Amino acid sequence: MSDLVTGDAVVLGLRPARLPSRALAFVLDLVVYFTGYMIISFGLVLATASLDDAARAAVTIASFILVLVGVPIAVETLSHGRSLGKLACGLRVVREDGGPIRFRHALVRGAMGVVELLATFGCVACIASLVSERGRRLGDVFGGTLVIRERVPGARVMPVPAPPPWLAGRFTGLDLSAVPDGLWLAIRQYLTRMNQLDPTVGASMAAKLADELVARTGAPAPAGVPAAAFLMAVVHERQSRDAARAFGAAAAPGAAYAAAPAAAPVPYAGQAGQAGQYAPSMPVMPAVPPAATAAAPVAPVAPARVAPAQPPATGFAPPA
Repeated sequence: MSDLVTGDAVVLGLRPARLPSRALAFVLDLVVYFTGYMIISFGLVLATASLDDAARAAVTIASFILVLVGVPIAVETLSHGRSLGKLACGLRVVREDGGPIRFRHALVRGAMGVVELLATFGCVACIASLVSERGRRLGDVFGGTLVIRERVPGARVMPVPAPPPWLAGRFTGLDLSAVPDGLWLAIRQYLTRMNQLDPTVGASMAAKLADELVARTGAPAPAGVPAAAFLMAVVHERQSRDAARAFGAAAAPGAAYAAAPAAAPVPYAGQAGQAGQYAPSMPVMPAVPPAATAAAPVAPVAPARVAPAQPPATGFAPPA
């Protein structure tokens, strides 16, 4: 992998293409372009049969330059560095800073390709690619480009274990701006692989990473918190802040947790137990409110009798 650094001090993990894959892509492109050149040349021969020899030679040279030089330049410019051969082999031409190429980059590559690919049958390009650390030919050197591999096996990303629930929300006020990316990467790699390590070695690594994280944040670690749990909680807090900045406060994973009252922090020096380790402790459980007293039973109430309704008076007297 090539560690290219951009102007913003960002390291790009690009994988430069080597000579075998580049040679295969060039052969595929050459077959396509040469087939097109033969078809066009056959049509031009029929169309210029009535012209003299000088005119036919001029047309032949023009078609050669157009098909074998101009077309590759246009293809790389319009496809941003992916010709048919490179597309089949999973390659792409990019700038040295990792960005897409433009017309001037493709023009320099095409002009140098006439000399080092067509005129010398690829001998100069092979030698330059073997000598270069990143497999670049002369057209890449003068054009400021690089051929990289796009289809690479993706690494399996292991999720960071979630912190204990009783630690959620306890580090909302922690200043994480001074923690470098290298330390975050080391902590993440430890947390995703701590179950594969020896317990003694894992505890020592956790204590070392926790000490360095405390030194970077400038705040002492809470007393009685295991080192691994402390690292999980701080990483979870960082992920919550990143999610809040990207999607809003409602999308943060720790927004649903209420901030628990934290114990008074003490400077981490490892007084309890061995030096360099956190003393484990049980989380403090909230007090259970006393059960409510049972109410006295209520006597049942008998339903009230309802008198039948009297028929309305009509003035008619029944016979005796």
